[in-house]
Amino acid sequence: MMIATVGMLGGLALLFGLLLGYATVRFKVEGDPVVEQIDAILPQQQCGKCGYPGCRAYAKAIVKGEADINQCVPGGSLDILTLANLLDRTPKSLDIKYGVEGLQKLAVIDESTCIGCLWCIQVCPVDAILGAPKQMHTVIAQECMGCERCIAHCPVNSLSMISIPLTADTWKWPYPVLP
Repeated sequence: MMIATVGMLGGLALLFGLLLGYATVRFKVEGDPVVEQIDAILPQQQCGKCGYPGCRAYAKAIVKGEADINQCVPGGSLDILTLANLLDRTPKSLDIKYGVEGLQKLAVIDESTCIGCLWCIQVCPVDAILGAPKQMHTVIAQECMGCERCIAHCPVNSLSMISIPLTADTWKWPYPVLP
C-alpha cells in the first residue's frame, strides 16, 4: 500500500514536472535585447529622477520613443554618451528639468524632530535609512545616493539634503567592478 502511494506521488510529480517544462518552452516570453542593453548601462539607482519608477521602465520608454536619452541624473553625461553610441543618436547634455549633474547630495535627519514614523524608510530605494517605529532614524551616509525621495515623505520636515564636496574619499566609480 505504501509503495503504491509513493509510486503514485512520484508519477504525479514527474507528470507535473513535464507539464511545467513544456509550458516554460511553449510560453517563453522574449525580452527586448535593446531594453536589456540600455538597462545595463543605467546606474540602477531606481531614484525616479528621470520621471520613471525605475531604470528598467526608463529603458523601455527610451526604446518606445517616449523618453529621451538625457534624463538620467545619476548616470550623467557618461551614460548619455554611452546611450547615444548604442542607439546611434547624437549625444545631448543632461536635461536640467530632471536635475543637475555633479552635485552629490546626502540626506540628513534632524534627530531632535524625527518622530520615527518610518515613511522615509519605506520610500528609500537603497535602504540607506535605519530606524525603528517611534524611534529616531539615521541615514547611512555610504549608502545614500541623494535621490531626495525621502524629503517629500517626511511629515515633520526632519530631513534635509546637504551637498557633499567631491574629494578622493567621496568619489565613487560610476559602474560596478566586474569580477
